[in-house]
Amino acid sequence: MAASHRDDDALFAHINVTPLVDITLVLLIIFMVAAPLIASRPSIKVALPKAVTAEATKPSTLSLSMTREAAGGYKLFHDGHETDERGIRAVIPPLVKRDPELQAIIAADRGIPYGDVMHVVDVVREMGVTKFALNADTGS
Repeated sequence: MAASHRDDDALFAHINVTPLVDITLVLLIIFMVAAPLIASRPSIKVALPKAVTAEATKPSTLSLSMTREAAGGYKLFHDGHETDERGIRAVIPPLVKRDPELQAIIAADRGIPYGDVMHVVDVVREMGVTKFALNADTGS
């Protein structure tokens, strides 16, 4: 009887990893679900014009955003980072070389003059991009 009493009081030397694996898998699933939601949200707020006939566009590697400044003019962004015309001219050629069918998606605030938007379109066309999509807000 004394021997069995000693076995019960022996130090438990094994680590149960099942709870650790469970928690790790739950965290992995949460990150797998959350990552596409975070990546698909634009970081630049653009007040898009509304269009009843607007359609969803496929994601592109060339997404440009134009935001209106309070003092007039606009700021140009590529993939969430502020840039200028020179920056766009440097970024586009490698993208066109990799994908000749590259489509540029341009989102501009509704208050930006049409001429400024067309200037950005002209710059992108000069770099070899022939397909365009202009973002618009669906609805009335």
